[in-house]
Amino acid sequence: MKLGVFLSYDTAVEVAQEAERLGYAVALAPEGFKSDAVSVLGAVAARTERIGIASGVMQIPARTPVLAALTAATLDAMSDGRFRLGLGVSNPDVSSGWYGVPFGQPLSRVREYVAVVRMALRGEPVRHAGRYFHLPPPGSAEAAHLRAAPVRADIPVYLAGVGPSSISLAGEIADGWIGVFCSPQRLAQSMRWLRAGRARAGLGMAGFEVLPSVPLGTGSEPAAAAEPLRGYFANFIGLGSPTGNVYGALATRMGYGSAVHEIGRKCRAGDRAGAACAVPFELMDETSLLGSAERIAPRMAEYARAGVTTLGVTLLYRSVAEQLAALRTAAEALRLAVSTSEPGLSVLLPPARKI
Repeated sequence: MKLGVFLSYDTAVEVAQEAERLGYAVALAPEGFKSDAVSVLGAVAARTERIGIASGVMQIPARTPVLAALTAATLDAMSDGRFRLGLGVSNPDVSSGWYGVPFGQPLSRVREYVAVVRMALRGEPVRHAGRYFHLPPPGSAEAAHLRAAPVRADIPVYLAGVGPSSISLAGEIADGWIGVFCSPQRLAQSMRWLRAGRARAGLGMAGFEVLPSVPLGTGSEPAAAAEPLRGYFANFIGLGSPTGNVYGALATRMGYGSAVHEIGRKCRAGDRAGAACAVPFELMDETSLLGSAERIAPRMAEYARAGVTTLGVTLLYRSVAEQLAALRTAAEALRLAVSTSEPGLSVLLPPARKI
């Protein structure tokens, strides 16, 4: 198991540079309320040399598949072959409300979308007669044909997924899966869904990336360490309508239904602070890394045993200094996990380079 880090746009370059120095495998840029992923990754690609970069994730409703392929090819070329394309359908309210794209049948749409992206990246004329994408449309003169020069035609594609069908689809058609609200215990079920998808494609798990996003809060007291994470959880759980929010549904399946109802009610009333306060510590502790390096290390070992290949820590501190300190704590925790883990547990963190 390796370490990755999810970036914030305003501290991305500094955090990615330190993550590279510490031996992190990949830096991922999310996309949503605060920033797009592409701009952030362009800046990071220009200021780093070795660390992998990935969209974590680019929102499928926001871009046509050919534009997504063109963007991936450009970022791969700019980073000398370090880019991985993370994609996700987002939430129904975001798809229709932000981008004007219907959310119906999202998994069928994703299947076609990825097929078109891969076709374009291979340098082929894009010809696809599907239910959602008909390229070129009838009467069009010419099919799209990328002239970009990616370092690789087989740029890895990762899919975000929350429910059984979306996770299984990631196993079937993608090179990796990006998860959210993942406890080591819940990952056992997710791994079964991933393996089912891989089996449909006639593939095993070798080479497949299992990359959960895990919020990180550091400090001597776990409850205090969880405080900066509250807004993050409230935003996801309270996003959009209560019936269409996949993150709220996931937290409900995990046993936090009453808290989900209260968080959603407060969010819809505009009480963001109250929604954050309503997030149970138990939910955060179950799905995050909280406390000192010594407390975090055994949790990292649990994630490695569950099948995680890259553990993506999400930093939710406001200042660069706090984010860099948390980044170093996670690296130290992984080293402790290596030194104290039982034989056969495989974790990997290259030696940090001196400044």
